[in-house]
Amino acid sequence: MRHIFYLLIFSFVITSCGNKAETVEDVIATNDEVKIKAKREALVNEQHQLAEDIKLLNDKIHELDPEKNLPLVTTLTAKTELFDHYLELQGNVDTKQNIEMYPEVSGILSKVYVKEGDKVAKGQLLANIDDGGLAQQVAQLEIQLGLAKTTFERQKRLWEQKIGSEIQYLQAKTSYEAQQETVNQLKKQLAKTSLRAPFSGIVDNVMIEQGSVVAPQSPIFRVINLDDMYIEIDVPESYIRDVVVGKDVQIEFPVLDKKIQGEIRLAGNFINPANRTFRIEVGVPNEDKLIKPNLTARLKINDYTNQKAILIPQNIISENANGEQYVYILKEKENDQAVANRVIIKTGKTQGDNVEVLSGIDENTEIIKEGARSVKDGQTVKITNQ
Repeated sequence: MRHIFYLLIFSFVITSCGNKAETVEDVIATNDEVKIKAKREALVNEQHQLAEDIKLLNDKIHELDPEKNLPLVTTLTAKTELFDHYLELQGNVDTKQNIEMYPEVSGILSKVYVKEGDKVAKGQLLANIDDGGLAQQVAQLEIQLGLAKTTFERQKRLWEQKIGSEIQYLQAKTSYEAQQETVNQLKKQLAKTSLRAPFSGIVDNVMIEQGSVVAPQSPIFRVINLDDMYIEIDVPESYIRDVVVGKDVQIEFPVLDKKIQGEIRLAGNFINPANRTFRIEVGVPNEDKLIKPNLTARLKINDYTNQKAILIPQNIISENANGEQYVYILKEKENDQAVANRVIIKTGKTQGDNVEVLSGIDENTEIIKEGARSVKDGQTVKITNQ
C-alpha cells in the first residue's frame, strides 16, 4: 500500500514538471480547456509579479539618481520695452442736439411737411398748426398799422415845420407805436403755430399725424444731429493730473465691432464729494453716422508711459509674510542646471496679465516662469526647453 502511495506522488511530480516545461503552443495543441485556462492563469500571475518587480526597480533607480529629484522649470529673460498704461472706463454716447419738439399752442395739426428720416436745415418749416383766424387778424391790423404810420409821419413833418399842436403829434406817435406793438405781439403768437427745426439734423420720429389735435404737453417730432457726438463719464480723482483736456482716447464700440480715436474736450473742475470723481467729456467723430445716442462705448485713456519698462507675468510673483513681493531668478547656471535665488521686487502699474517691475530685476536677468511656485531659495533646478 505504501509502495503504491509513493508511486502516485512520483507520477504527480513528473506530470507537474512536464506541464511546466510545456510551451503555449503545446498546451493549445492538447485542445484541453482545463489545461489551457490553467496555463493562461499562470501567465497572468507571472505578468503581475513582473510589473511589481519593475516598479520596485524604477523606484530604486529614481532614488539613487539625484538629477531625477531636481524641480523642472522654464524661464524668461527680462527685457526693456515701451509700456503704455491705460485707464479703462465705460460710458454711453450722447449728443447735445437731440430734442423732442413740443407745440407752444393747442390746435389741429393742419400740415406736416416732413417724414421720418428726412434731413432738415436749421429754421426749416416742419409743420403748421391751425391758427384759428389769427393770420387774418394780423393782416387787418397791419392795414391799420399802415394808416397809423402814415398819420404819424405827416404829423411829424408838420410839427417839425412848427405847424399844428404838440398834442396832435404825440397822439399820432402813441397810436402808431401801440398799433405796432399789437401787430408784433400777434405775429409772435402766429409764429407759434409754425414748427421750425431748431438746428440742422434728421427727423428721427414723427409722433403725431397730420389732422390730429395737438397740445403743449404732446411732442410732435424728435430731431437729432449726429455730427456733434460725445461721451460724458466720471473719472476717479486720483487721475486728475493725467486725464486732461486734449488727451487722446481710444474708443471701442463692441456692438459695431469698431474702434476710433477721440479726444478729451472738457475736464470738470468740480470733485463730486459723494463718489470722489470728476466729469470729462470726450468728443466722438461720427463721419459715417453709425454711432447713435446711448450706444455703449469702452474708453482707454493713456495715463502713464514708460519707455524702458520691464514687464513680467503677474502669476509668477509671490508675497512673503511681510507683504513683500518676490520672484526667483537663476544664478550659477551650468548647462541645463542652475540655482534658484529669491529676489524682492517693487512693482508698478498693471496692464492685462503683465505687471511693471520698478526695482529688483535688471535687463537680461533670467527669471523662473513655470515652476516658480514649487522651488525654494538656493535650490538647484533643471531648466527645460518648454
